[in-house]
Amino acid sequence: MNANKNSIYKFPFEEYSSEAALSEQEQELIKKAREAAQDAYSQYSKFSVGAAVLLKNGEIITGSNQENAAYPSGLCAERVALFYAASQYPDVPVKKLVVTALRKQKPIKEPVPPCGSCRQVFIEWEKRFGQPFEVIMAGTRKIIKIKQAGWLLPFNFQADFL
Repeated sequence: MNANKNSIYKFPFEEYSSEAALSEQEQELIKKAREAAQDAYSQYSKFSVGAAVLLKNGEIITGSNQENAAYPSGLCAERVALFYAASQYPDVPVKKLVVTALRKQKPIKEPVPPCGSCRQVFIEWEKRFGQPFEVIMAGTRKIIKIKQAGWLLPFNFQADFL
């Protein structure tokens, strides 16, 4: 068997240096994500993350990270927002998810990508509703937009494997 030892996984993304280049709706989502980060329970890390999810029905759901002294017991802002959205609107797909963070209550300059667990949940959401959703990672100096959340986790675990 011949193997290509030089395979590279690539996906397209857009990078912006200013929120002004985004749509008004996307700017509003960033604002709501930053507001959510203000309410994070980040007692231990002092790293507050906020997420805003735009649903296909126009509803915006926010979430913030919730830490716990037993670190694995906390939950990321992205999953807080997605799980709350699913509990309130179980049949409504996600259109966009914005994530941003504060360090010691100051906005971060560079975008912070979602953790692996959040990325795996994104895969499930896209499969569940049969459609991709955008992920926007927002810092004050740079914003990255990805058209399909699933691109963030190549070689992911799928329900088909079960």
